[in-house]
Amino acid sequence: MASIDHYENFPVASWLCPAHLRPAVAALYHFARTADDIADEGDAPAHHRLNDLAEYRADLNLCLAGSTTPSQRWPVLFAALAHAVQQHQLPAQPLHDLLDAFEQDVVYTSVGQGYRNRAELLDYCRRSANPVGRLMLHLYGVSDNTSLHQSDAICTALQLINFWQDRPLDLARGRNYLPQAHALEEELQFARALMNQGAPLAKRVQGRAGWELRAVVQGGLRILDKLEAEQNRPRLNRTDLLCIAWRCLRM
Repeated sequence: MASIDHYENFPVASWLCPAHLRPAVAALYHFARTADDIADEGDAPAHHRLNDLAEYRADLNLCLAGSTTPSQRWPVLFAALAHAVQQHQLPAQPLHDLLDAFEQDVVYTSVGQGYRNRAELLDYCRRSANPVGRLMLHLYGVSDNTSLHQSDAICTALQLINFWQDRPLDLARGRNYLPQAHALEEELQFARALMNQGAPLAKRVQGRAGWELRAVVQGGLRILDKLEAEQNRPRLNRTDLLCIAWRCLRM
């Protein structure tokens, strides 16, 4: 594990994810991953990316409406998502929020727009990151406000960590997520505070899901340790993984 990739936080292949939830988790992962690739990958101009995302959203609406053929362009993906929506009564808003964030990335990158302050960046994270945690909690039947807020804190922290570890790559792509008049060191401290704020959720979620969440929290904190020490893209070694495992046991 060299770094945190936001959509790798889905426990798609992990034995910690209960078998009966794996198809739904995989469907959600592929939905988010594909939309992210539309926004990010290749050399297509911004208007092509936005058109593709609009088609993607239209197919999502068909899927959520219960269409038996929700997509001609992405039939396997949306067939799996439709099954997950029907089986688990997945909420629509988090899925649309993710697409909102991807569209914003395309627009901001095309005009070189950054974030004036932390509030603007957190609003982006509310749509780009927090839906992932809320969808996972929905699958696990957790819906109380405390858990949702703690999940939001963890997911936003993970998104911020991803930004700061990939900052040189993002700048090369024309994306600057660091708020104006903010230092990177300050943002690393803020991400740590958010992660610690959300960490109690890992002890409240029962069973294997709780252990999965412990690993996510401690992995994020360990990468923050290395970012604060090195300020370059961290690579986790065997010692780091043992440290993460030990911290998981002590939570």
